[in-house]
Amino acid sequence: MKTMAKLLLTQIFVSFILFHSSQAHNITAILDGYPDYALYNSYLTKTKVCDEINAHETVTCLVLPDSAMSSLVTSAKSSLGGIKNALRLLNLLDYFDPEKLHDLPSGTTLSTTLYQTTGNAAGNLGFVNITNLRGGKVGFASTAPGSKFDASYTKSVAKYPFNLSIVEISAPIIFPGLLDTTSAATANITALLDKAGCKTFASLVASSGVLKIYQSEMDKGLTIFAPNDDAFQAPGAPDLTTLSSADLVTLLQYHALPQYTPKSSLSSLSGSLNTLASGAVGNYNFSVVSHGDDVSLNTGVDTSRVASTVLDDTPVCILTVDSLLLPVELFGGAPSPAPGPAVLSPELAPSPADLAPAPLGKKKHKHDSPPAPPMESPADAPSKVADKADLKAANAMMFGPIGFLTMVVTPLAFGLLV
Repeated sequence: MKTMAKLLLTQIFVSFILFHSSQAHNITAILDGYPDYALYNSYLTKTKVCDEINAHETVTCLVLPDSAMSSLVTSAKSSLGGIKNALRLLNLLDYFDPEKLHDLPSGTTLSTTLYQTTGNAAGNLGFVNITNLRGGKVGFASTAPGSKFDASYTKSVAKYPFNLSIVEISAPIIFPGLLDTTSAATANITALLDKAGCKTFASLVASSGVLKIYQSEMDKGLTIFAPNDDAFQAPGAPDLTTLSSADLVTLLQYHALPQYTPKSSLSSLSGSLNTLASGAVGNYNFSVVSHGDDVSLNTGVDTSRVASTVLDDTPVCILTVDSLLLPVELFGGAPSPAPGPAVLSPELAPSPADLAPAPLGKKKHKHDSPPAPPMESPADAPSKVADKADLKAANAMMFGPIGFLTMVVTPLAFGLLV
């Protein structure tokens, strides 16, 4: 009886581990074992499409052998932005193994892709047409009118039911305009920011000279976080006119990372991220807080949500944020608000602080203005983030997979072994 119990427990444990290990994948690590797709895999890394793939639980990767991938690179004129769009179109957000591909309902289906999730696909161009052709062939084509099935199923490379399937196809899937992207090398950054509703930020980076600093970093990798115009008028926003020229430059440098990090890659980062302002004068860093698809930046003073992508052309990315990024080094615990309408105060009436006797042994300090009332810490201040992380870890232990396994297996083992 005890032997049977041990075997049953072992099967439960192994099934549990296999099930939960299948919930995550690392596409580049898997493709490292297949040298025929080395070029394809290298561009997954260069364009950061690998992070988008890994962020989805269910994906079918349509991989290209090196010869077909070389053809795609040539067609895109080596533009990483165009190649990135093409790779996104080759990754389906559904599970297709050989059996499913050869037995499609009605012989055809449309599957959504990573390209559709960008919001840049017009109509249904973010979908791929999969159709069973004559002779047992499976064809893949764009949904653009007049598209031909130039790509066809070649073989299954690897599959991890029902999360990840890697399938080789014969050719890339392309439609007119897919490879045409705005190049960072020729882009007018201030014009792009103006169009994205970040005119105030664009004006500041141009007038302060920080635009030239941004441009000098573009070849090495750059990610800009541009606050929208509403962020400068929001309640509690600091009055930037009170900053010295040097501090304003530092603040604007703080809004950029010296690396290419699109929104899809931010959620995978941990710890503090250095900015262009990081150096001998201070840390000037921030951390990333992710909740599902929402990504925010925590500076220690405030938290700002990453909203949209203005430009994504490796190695440069421009993202919009909902509020100013305020470094602790400049603003401490609370920024000075922008001046509002003048309010007359009763100068003749003594304040309660003036009437109260000063404590013995301590000098009474004179304030130019009454001290600000105590303020609550920002919602995602480091101490509270740590508390949330501890609570999340505790909940994961109690209610997550390990806790579940403990609750199920322990009484079962006790009952079988007694």
